[in-house]
Amino acid sequence: MLKIRASSLGKIMAPAKKDGELSAGAKTYIAELAKEHVYGFKREISSRAIEKGIIVEDDSIELYNSVFFTAHRKNEQRFENEWLCGTPDIIDTPPNAAPTVIDIKSPWSLATFPATQEDAVEPLYEWQLRAYMMLTGADSSVLAYCMVDTPEELIGFEPQEMHVASHIQPELRITTLVFARDTEKEQAIIERVKLARDYYAACIDKIYLQRGLKQDGIS
Repeated sequence: MLKIRASSLGKIMAPAKKDGELSAGAKTYIAELAKEHVYGFKREISSRAIEKGIIVEDDSIELYNSVFFTAHRKNEQRFENEWLCGTPDIIDTPPNAAPTVIDIKSPWSLATFPATQEDAVEPLYEWQLRAYMMLTGADSSVLAYCMVDTPEELIGFEPQEMHVASHIQPELRITTLVFARDTEKEQAIIERVKLARDYYAACIDKIYLQRGLKQDGIS
């Protein structure tokens, strides 16, 4: 049964032309998942920005801890329910309170770092955090953009001053957005995943039927 990864949920939640439908972008994404299923591979997307995010994740968490006087560590536990799956970066579990999930983003450069909360708004990330709240039972979530130095080997020919941030006051290098759990939006997620599953099954059927095959490989 298809379960949508939290990091990809925003792709199927994009507004469609009509209620009860998937957007064109969502259909493209689901068709890609169907192809991966039939042919037995996983698409790998790589870029210098993605590489940076992986390499500096611990540095970004350390920056967050230094600014907010916390001692968070990277979460390694994967969660899943009937609809979604994913691994939140941080799960804050205070005593006698519901957990908060924190997602760390490490911007590519100072040029792409959102300096204000208005600049930090990104629907794809909001849906990711809403997925994490559904998965963990958290009442709230935090999207934290943490600007840390880009590894020198990734900078290439871009101006170095866009990538070196450690000399800047730590508080100026973090921008956060907070989201509260919303049951109506969670119901919308469930309905959209149902649509995605139907389209996913149809895409798989099409691949086989156009070749006169059944899914078990028998014509």
